[in-house]
Amino acid sequence: EDITHNVRTIQSIPLKLLGNGYPTTLEVRGEVFMPRAGFEAYNRKAREAGEKTFVNPRNAAAGSLRQLDPKLTAERPLDMYVYSVGLVEGGELPKSHSEIINQLQIWGLKTCPERAVVNGVQGCLDYYETIGRKRDSLDYDIDGVVYKVDNIVMQRELGFVARAPRWAVAHKFPAQEELTRVEGVEFQVG
Repeated sequence: EDITHNVRTIQSIPLKLLGNGYPTTLEVRGEVFMPRAGFEAYNRKAREAGEKTFVNPRNAAAGSLRQLDPKLTAERPLDMYVYSVGLVEGGELPKSHSEIINQLQIWGLKTCPERAVVNGVQGCLDYYETIGRKRDSLDYDIDGVVYKVDNIVMQRELGFVARAPRWAVAHKFPAQEELTRVEGVEFQVG
């Protein structure tokens, strides 16, 4: 699906990079999401208008990007964090992943503020615990932490398996569980 026209309506995505020194071709990768506050405000407005509400922010963001009319996407409170680069031509980037992300931020691309460079397994586990404690207070939903090798040369040596990098691994949080009471069931023949 080509969602370029819809992505261009997201206010936090610059249509032109800031400053100078960026490559002539720069492909960035990131995630579009709907912040919790925007999700609640959008659903409140939809309820007041008697319209359908979204079930969760993740589905709301995905559905918003698939709209056929970019004007509808523009009305949705979407945001994006850049987390890596793809194709780079006509320029050089820093030699570590963390420095690349910092440079992308200088050029006007939004990056997640909850990131850190840590050392070793214990550093990763400590970071996981820290983010786990912050999880409910963040304005966006997360289901875990992604650890990445910071050294770009090592990333290239490790390579990819199918479409997944060997230099990054996700550490998921335990599933969030809730209790609910079923107050009624309607059966219909159909």
